[in-house]
Order: sequence, then structure tokens, then C-alpha cells
Amino acid sequence: MSVAGITAATADNHPDIEKQWAVKALHHAETYIKLLKAVDPSKLKLTRVDEDLYKAFRASWPDLNIESLDLEEFKEEKSKAKWRDFSKECVFTQWETQVNDHNFGTLLRIRSAEDYEEDNTFFAIRLQFYAIEIARNREGANTAFHNSPASS
Repeated sequence: MSVAGITAATADNHPDIEKQWAVKALHHAETYIKLLKAVDPSKLKLTRVDEDLYKAFRASWPDLNIESLDLEEFKEEKSKAKWRDFSKECVFTQWETQVNDHNFGTLLRIRSAEDYEEDNTFFAIRLQFYAIEIARNREGANTAFHNSPASS
């Protein structure tokens, strides 16, 4: 099957698809930052299962520093495998219909006190974004950003 000359075999790195993903990820980031600035992070609800997702995340990563993520740690094969297992366990067995777009590509901030900038962002799956941002909101890591003056 081909859509506008794109087949499953050529879709992996097709520039148009990559641009669409980038636009969608950027839109998601912009929307989240506006929400984070407008609403007290401790009051935000990102999914229907925030509490369960938070508990599962902290059970798997009790000591992960959510204020400043270690990008190199996320790139390690061991870490990638752990996130894949977490995704399978949590989403596919428990919350598949309750965590929207869990496997979509999303921008994630490295340092919670700062905005999305080139040196403070990496590409993650939406489930990672939800797990980390829910933890940041509940544990107060997003409060400094929420209270900071708006960027010009």
C-alpha cells in the first residue's frame, strides 16, 4: 500500500513523515508549557490513570532524579529495555485505552526548571513524558518553572 508514494518500506526516514512528527511533538510541547504556566502543577491531571502511572513509575525508578534527567542514562540499552518493559507492563496490560498516544514521539525537558530549548530537550515516547511529568508535578519539581516569569 502506498500513500503519496510512501510505502511501509520507505516510511522509516521519509522527510515528510519526520516533519509531521516534529510538528506534532512541537505542538504538544507548546501546549504543555502553556498549561504548566497557567495551572498549579500539583493540580494538573495528564491522563486518566495519573495515580497508578505515578506509582508504577516510582516503583520502577524510585531514585530517578526528575529535576535534572541524565540524558546518557536514557540512551543506554539497559535503560531503553527497562522503558520497553515498563511500557508493555503498564500500558498493554492495564491502561491501553486510558493513556492516549502512549507510543507517540514527544519532546521531554531535561531540566524541569527550564523551558523547552535545544539544550534542554530530547525525544522520548509519550509514556516517558507522562511518567516523568506526572512525577515532576506531584513532587514539586515543576513548581519553580510554573512560578518563573514568562519568557518574552
